[in-house]
Amino acid sequence: MEDSFATGPTVARIIQLAVAPVFLLAGIGSILNVLTARLARVIDRARGLEALLPGLDDGERDRTLVELKVLDRRMASAHWAIGFSTASALLVCLVVVLLFLADLTHRSYARSIAALFILAMASITVGLSLFLYEINVATRTLRVRRELLPDRRKSR
Repeated sequence: MEDSFATGPTVARIIQLAVAPVFLLAGIGSILNVLTARLARVIDRARGLEALLPGLDDGERDRTLVELKVLDRRMASAHWAIGFSTASALLVCLVVVLLFLADLTHRSYARSIAALFILAMASITVGLSLFLYEINVATRTLRVRRELLPDRRKSR
């Protein structure tokens, strides 16, 4: 009975230590949700354009092929962003596991925990950088063609 009483406060303390990494996991989960939604939209757009290709004239076909190349770049960066973000989440999970193991086995895993946390932060940094790159490619390359826009100077 005394052993279970001694374990209770220890587990509670570990859970308190694990709260911050668990909130981090929730944030990474939200990022992954956004990334997968963007990837799905890019894939849908690419599939739609691929289906249109056979019926397009040469000018439209060339423009569509350029857009497909951009979409391919966006898919690749979103894919890598998802991979790095997922790796970050897995590393945070390992941090939580080691926090529990360290306390339950009365061993110090401080260096391992610190290294895993640093790797998790580096992974999410790379993932977010790739996400920013994907957004940059999307906004820089997929704009409304000038010939489709009314001349603003005439309306002033």
